[in-house]
Amino acid sequence: MPRKMWVYDPQSGGVKIPLKIQPRIRQRILEHAEKHYAGKYNRIDVRFRGQFCYIDAYTEPYVEKRYNPRLYGESREEHIDRLRNTPTHLCRLRFFGDEDGWSMAFYTYSHETYEPCIFDNGTWHGTPEEAFDTSAVYLNG
Repeated sequence: MPRKMWVYDPQSGGVKIPLKIQPRIRQRILEHAEKHYAGKYNRIDVRFRGQFCYIDAYTEPYVEKRYNPRLYGESREEHIDRLRNTPTHLCRLRFFGDEDGWSMAFYTYSHETYEPCIFDNGTWHGTPEEAFDTSAVYLNG
């Protein structure tokens, strides 16, 4: 009979993110985004829930000049406004008690869920800034 053993899973569990560090983490992400990705987004939204930190971006949409309002059921201006206010989900970070050691799940639009992801550094853990860099592929389109 096989023995049960504990196995560490960087995509489960975690620790509730303390209120006192949330502003600091938000500021780190926003400063990094401004320094390295300015002009690729209108605004970045960082929100916290339990052990998770979600990062979303709002971008300027591309809408053809020959936009047909009858096809979409809304004017070109309404369409642009709606797209400007629709977030692009970048990633979800999971907190384990270390401000520089988070795990990450990348938002996949094909499945509309967050999927476990390694950082560009080749490991399951990294900083919030590294998570932003990994998921910024959605800003380069």
